[in-house]
Formats: sequence, structure tokens, C-alpha cells
Amino acid sequence: MAALTFSKMRRLGLVAAAISLTVVSTWAKSPSLPQTAPVPEFNRKTTSSPPSLADVPVPEPRPADAPGTDRPKAERPESPATAPMPPEKPAQTEPPATAPKPPEKPEEPQAKKILPDPRSASIPAKEMPEEELACRRRLKSMGVDFEERKAEHDAQIGCSIPYPIALKTLGKSVDIGPGAELNCQMAEAAARFTANVIQPAAKADFGAELKSVTQASTFVCRPRNGGGKLSEHAFGNALDIAGFTLSDGRKIDVGPTPPEKDAKFLNALREAACGPFKTVLGPGSDSDHSLHFHLDLEPRRNGGKFCQ
Repeated sequence: MAALTFSKMRRLGLVAAAISLTVVSTWAKSPSLPQTAPVPEFNRKTTSSPPSLADVPVPEPRPADAPGTDRPKAERPESPATAPMPPEKPAQTEPPATAPKPPEKPEEPQAKKILPDPRSASIPAKEMPEEELACRRRLKSMGVDFEERKAEHDAQIGCSIPYPIALKTLGKSVDIGPGAELNCQMAEAAARFTANVIQPAAKADFGAELKSVTQASTFVCRPRNGGGKLSEHAFGNALDIAGFTLSDGRKIDVGPTPPEKDAKFLNALREAACGPFKTVLGPGSDSDHSLHFHLDLEPRRNGGKFCQ
């Protein structure tokens, strides 16, 4: 039993070995491959013929291009066959043979003519008249210091001083400055007024002597302010006084509102001046005389005076 078994077993082994060789040989053989490899879908060539144009779908027109839709064209409009003619200019009227005259300007008011004054024709003589010499002697007797000046004469304006003098003092101890150019008659009147009125008033009101007189104007070749008449300054016949200085140093200025004590002194001088002088003006008379006294010897009919 054991021998049979071994014999069978041997046969069975041989059969199994044969089967194994057959299977192995079958596996050992290379598989058969196709002649050409399959082509991927995305590289595969289309073997069918391309569709005809009739078969290609046509896209639908856009709304802007759809028929029957108005759409402004970008192209310039066609120019008309004939360009329009520009409108005709209105016919220009011919200028008149004679240009119209511009309206005449109203006549401007002419400046007042300066009235003639007989003193404007005065010129110095070869020799000084006796009355002029006598006036100078009187000044010297009062202690007035002065010097001679050349004659002043302007035929166009009418100013004239045949025998002017320049005052340095109005007495022995009263100065006047700066140099006051006057005719001798006006200089004498100023010197006498100083000695007889101003000096006593200064001592009475302030207990001091008059030291100097400040003059604002003497000879000036001009007409009166706003008038058609020559000023008395044009003949060296007027003196403007702006203030006084006393020996104690006190100064008294002519003005519209001086201190009370100064106002009393100034008012007294102003009232006393109307007599020795023919014209007296000062603060309150007008704006031109608000800061000084104006004194002159203007000749008037019947010896008239103008004090304001």
C-alpha cells in the first residue's frame, strides 16, 4: 500500500510538473500588441470631411446691428453737393461828406483876473526918495536893526517893492525871524506896535519882557487866496505873526484854542492892532488865518479898516 501510494504519488508529481511547465511557458510568451497604438482623443485626426459653409451656423446679429434699429453713424455726413453761401453782410453806409462835430464842451469858468493895482508899476528911482530916507532914520532911532534889499518887481504878476528892507529886530531887544522883508512903512508900523502894545502887555500879563516875534510870512509875490486881487504881501505891506517868546522862555502861539491866560494876551493884542493896521485877521476869520495874525496897511477909501 505504501508502494502504491508512492508510485501514484510519483505519477501525480510528473503530471503536475508537466502542467506547470505548460503554464509557465504560456506566461513566458510576450503578449501580442496591435500594429498601431491607439491615438488619444485630443490628437485624433478627423477622418470625416469638413462641413460645408452652408452647414456652419451664422451668429445672430447684435441688437445694435439689427435691421430696423436707428443708430448714429460714426462717419462724417456726406457734404452737400453745393456748399451753403455765407449770409451777405449788410451794406455799409457811406460816411457823410462832413463829419458831425462833437458836442461843444461847456466853457470852464475862467480864473478871476487880477485887478490892476497902481503900486504894481512902482520901480525904484535913481536916488531914494526923502520919505524913504526919513523912515529909515526913524527905525534906527527906535533901535531897529535892518538891512537894505534889492528892489522886488514882477511885471507879469504885479508884485513890487521899490525899496525893501529886511528886519533883524523890532527894537533894541526884540528879535524877529527868519528875515522879514517888508517896505519901510510896514516895518515902522510893526516896530511901533511892538514897543507900544506887545511889550507892555507881556510885562503886565506874564511879568516878563518880549524876547522875540515869530513871523509866518512877509513879502510873497502872489494874489489873495481865492481872490482876483493882489495880496498885500505882494507889496511887502503885510506881516503874519505866528507866536511870541518871552524873556522867561514862555512861548505863546497863535491858535484857535490857546490856554486861558494866553488867550487873554492874544485877544488884547488883536483888538489893539485894529487902528495902527488897516487889516487885522486871525483865528476865527477863516481857515487861512487860523494859526497866525495877519496885519497889513492896505490903503482903503476914507481910511477904512477891516478887522475880523
